[in-house]
Amino acid sequence: MTEKSAVRVRFAPSPTGQLHVGNARTALFNWLFARKMGGTMILRIEDTDIERSEARYEDQLVADLKWLGIDWDEGPDVGGPYPPYRQSDRLDIYREYAERLLSERKAYLCFCTEEELQKDRERAQAEHRQPIYSGKCRTINPEEAQRRRSNGEPCAIRLRIPERPIRFHDIVHGEVEFSSEVVSDPIILRSSGMPVYNYVVVIDDALMKITHVIRGDDHLSNTPKQVAVYEALNWPVPEFAHLSTILGGDRERLSKRHGATSIANFREMGVLPEALANYLALLGWAPSGGTREIFTPEELVKEFSLERVTPSPAVFDMEKLYWLNRHYIKQQPVDSIAAAARSYFKQAKLLPESPDPATENWFDKVLALLISSVDRLDQLPERASLIFNYEAMAALAAPDNSETLNWRHTDAVLSRFTFKVLEDDLATERKLTSDQFKKIVNEVKAETGAKGKELFHPIRIVITGSHSGPEFDKLIPILEEGSRLDLPKHVLSVRERVEQFGKARCE
Repeated sequence: MTEKSAVRVRFAPSPTGQLHVGNARTALFNWLFARKMGGTMILRIEDTDIERSEARYEDQLVADLKWLGIDWDEGPDVGGPYPPYRQSDRLDIYREYAERLLSERKAYLCFCTEEELQKDRERAQAEHRQPIYSGKCRTINPEEAQRRRSNGEPCAIRLRIPERPIRFHDIVHGEVEFSSEVVSDPIILRSSGMPVYNYVVVIDDALMKITHVIRGDDHLSNTPKQVAVYEALNWPVPEFAHLSTILGGDRERLSKRHGATSIANFREMGVLPEALANYLALLGWAPSGGTREIFTPEELVKEFSLERVTPSPAVFDMEKLYWLNRHYIKQQPVDSIAAAARSYFKQAKLLPESPDPATENWFDKVLALLISSVDRLDQLPERASLIFNYEAMAALAAPDNSETLNWRHTDAVLSRFTFKVLEDDLATERKLTSDQFKKIVNEVKAETGAKGKELFHPIRIVITGSHSGPEFDKLIPILEEGSRLDLPKHVLSVRERVEQFGKARCE
C-alpha cells in the first residue's frame, strides 16, 4: 500500500441549510486535489452558529456528498488523528489559544459595547470612511483590562494587527496584499465566549495540519485576518486557492431565483451524480489541451490541477448540465436506474407502491423506450403520457396534428386501419402482436397508396395522440401488455385506442 503524501485538504461546511452547488464544487475540487496528490481529504463541520446549525442539515450534506461520489479520510463519522471534527466540540481549544494570544500581548481585551461600535460604523459611513474598528481599547493597560474583566465587565478579545501590509500567495489569484488599516483589529472571541469564524478556522486548519485551503473567493477578504492569526501564533501559513464565483445566466451571483441550486434539488430532479460531478468540475477549471467535456471521476482525478483553475467567474448553464445528464442517462444500463425512475412513476400514481414482478418487467420495457428522450429522470412520467394518458379528442384538436389530419390520404388510412384493427377475428385475439400490426399497416399501404409519413403519421396519431413518437415495434407490445396489468391508471390497448379515436371522429 502506497504511503500518503503530506498534502492535507479539508471541506468545512456549516450545517445551516442545504448543500448548494458552490459548496459542492468546493468539496469536489478539494477531493480531486487530494486524490490527485495522494493526500488526505478531511470533512470538518463548522457548527459554531448554534442558532442556525441543525443535525438534519449535517445528515443531508453528508448524504449529498456521498451521493456525489465524494469520500473523506477523516471526519466526524470516520474519526482521525486530530479529533474532534465538529467545531462545537472544540470550544475549549479555541479559548485556550485566545488566552495565549492575550498573555503574549498579541491580542487585547475590548470593552466596547455593540451600541458604541454601531455608532462608530454609522459615523464612518457618514464621513465616507471605511467602517473599521477605531482601536480605542488598544491602549488600555493590560493589567487594568484584566482587572475590569475580573470584575465582570463584558469584553471581547481582539487580535492586534501589525502595522504593515499583510501578504499571502494564492494559487489562483497570485500575490495578494491587504493594508493593515483595511484589516483592522478583528474580534477573535466575543464577549459571550463564542469564537469568531476567522479565528477558529485557523486554529482548526493549523492543528489538523492542513496544507492547502481551497475555497470560494468570497473568503478572499477573510484571508488577511486569518494570515494574521497564523503569524501571531508562529504557525506556517498554508497555500490558498480561492475558486471563482459561480454566476447565473444573467451574470449575477447564482441564487435560488435562478432555479435549482442545491444538490438536493438536482437529486430530486433526477440528475445523475456522475453528470453533476462532471459539470461542477468544469466550472472554473479546464483540462489541458482540447475541448473535451465528458470525464469519469477517475479521469478527472488524473487531469486535475489547481494551476488550471481560472479566477474568472463561472456561469452555471442548466442546459449544458442537462446535455451532460442526457449523455450519462443514455450510458446507464436500464436496470441501474430503474429503481430511481420508478419513484417518479409512483409519485405520479402511475405505478403501484409495491409492483409485482410482471409489472416491474413491463416497466423496464417502458423505461428502455423512453429513457433516451429525457434530460432528467423527473421528465419520465410526462414522456410516458403517450402510454398512460391517451385522449382521442385531444389528439384530434391538437394544432400539431392538424396538418397530418388534412393530408389527402389521411381519411383513407384512418378508415382502413380502423376497420382492420376492429375486425371480428382480430378482436377475439388475446392481444395485438408486432407482427400482426406490421401486417395491418402493409395492407393499409397497399389499399390506400399512402407511404412514408403519409402512412405512419396518421396511424401514430390514432395510437399515441401525436404524429411523432417511439418505434411501433417497441411501443405496441408495451401497450398490449400494460393494458392487462393491474395499474393505478389503466393503459389502453391498441384496440381500445382505435375504438375511442373512431368515436371521437364521428362526434
